[in-house]
Amino acid sequence: MCPDQGLTYSQAGVNIDKGNQAVELIKPIVKSTFRPEVMTELGGFGGLFALDPRKYQEPVLVSGTDGVGTKLKIAFQMNKHDTIGIDAVAMCVNDILVSGAEPLFFLDYLAVGRLEPSQVKEIVAGIAEGCRQAGCALIGGETAEMPGFYPAGEYDVAGFAVGVVERSKIIDGSKIKPGDIILGLPSSGLHSNGFSLARKVFQEKAGLYLGENIEELDGKLGNVLLEPTRIYVKIIQKILSACEVKGMAHITGGGLTENIPRVLPDTCQAVIFKDSWPVLPVFKLLERLGRIAPEEMYRTFNMGIGMVLILDREEAEKAKECCKKLQEKVYEIGYIGPGEKAVSYKEGKGL
Repeated sequence: MCPDQGLTYSQAGVNIDKGNQAVELIKPIVKSTFRPEVMTELGGFGGLFALDPRKYQEPVLVSGTDGVGTKLKIAFQMNKHDTIGIDAVAMCVNDILVSGAEPLFFLDYLAVGRLEPSQVKEIVAGIAEGCRQAGCALIGGETAEMPGFYPAGEYDVAGFAVGVVERSKIIDGSKIKPGDIILGLPSSGLHSNGFSLARKVFQEKAGLYLGENIEELDGKLGNVLLEPTRIYVKIIQKILSACEVKGMAHITGGGLTENIPRVLPDTCQAVIFKDSWPVLPVFKLLERLGRIAPEEMYRTFNMGIGMVLILDREEAEKAKECCKKLQEKVYEIGYIGPGEKAVSYKEGKGL
């Protein structure tokens, strides 16, 4: 370079051409998620979404935002980026779902140290798959190239979802009372929580390799850990159309212990029977290798239950019948009793 030649943005580490290439690669992927209400193409300054006023008397918008956390470290080490986007969508849409909302659209934020269009395409393909599973449109996002901020090959991804619910159908837990039944929908694995502890146990304490086949897990450790967060939108929508649900809790960080009380009235306590659902092998292995106390397990991990529903007995039976028809597993994991807003655990399979 000649001494008098000025520096370029590319020489500083940001490649605009590769950014444009990435956009062209993801355009058809993003478009596959569009709903009829989407009014814009990818690449504008904002995504337009026309809410159909004929569908609602009093529409209430519900929003949520989240990231994937240190599960990303597993994706980096496995060099597998096609499912992490599902996690980003799941963490947002499952949160707004507990209010009874239908997810409408999703926006993503992807920050990379060095932009590689093929890697971006993999990540966005996962986001699009998550949106299709949730029935929402991926109407926009941001890909930021930040040289010197993230190591080569690493990135962060987060998202933001908006949904809608009829005001009269908002689920807020206010109708929950002692005697109600707690149902649990199974998780697909760790989902996107507790990975700082999981990595410390498996990699630092036990010295396991992600590519290692673990007999107890019936597969490679890395693949089990990267199993995408389950998206509950379609099954919950079916249940809501069949019965009245009083409260729901998405079991994320804080596990059953911290998340169920978020929907309970002040005078109600959730009583959970520990043996009322099959705990996935990955949690048993974590508990054994890390010598983790049971109360810590239930406060950190979902323990095999990703979504909790609270209903009265008659409606709970309807919900179970609905799941049976859909060939979806559901477990009666406890009940609501009088007491302080908290979760208590009992041994056994229930009453």
